[in-house]
Amino acid sequence: MIPVAEELDLKKAAKACGEKAIAMIKQKELLPLTGYVHGGCSRVGMKKPFPTYIHESAILYERMFVSAGKVGYQIELAPDDLAGAAKASFAALV
Repeated sequence: MIPVAEELDLKKAAKACGEKAIAMIKQKELLPLTGYVHGGCSRVGMKKPFPTYIHESAILYERMFVSAGKVGYQIELAPDDLAGAAKASFAALV
């Protein structure tokens, strides 16, 4: 999870999860793999558990908005609450 105005650094993301390299899921594979459509993909409520990382800048904020799993739906919560619910870690990702 990264700030909306940023771009994921795949090398930093790979380092965060202990991999040599990673790649984005192809859009056509998103729905079958996660159960979500492009634009509505969120770790919140995802049907399968995936390792999840939140950009470290999130800890600077009291509250944040993230996708609620459906296009046009967001939820507001504290970064630590999101990390707990998503079983996520904070890392440098951008």
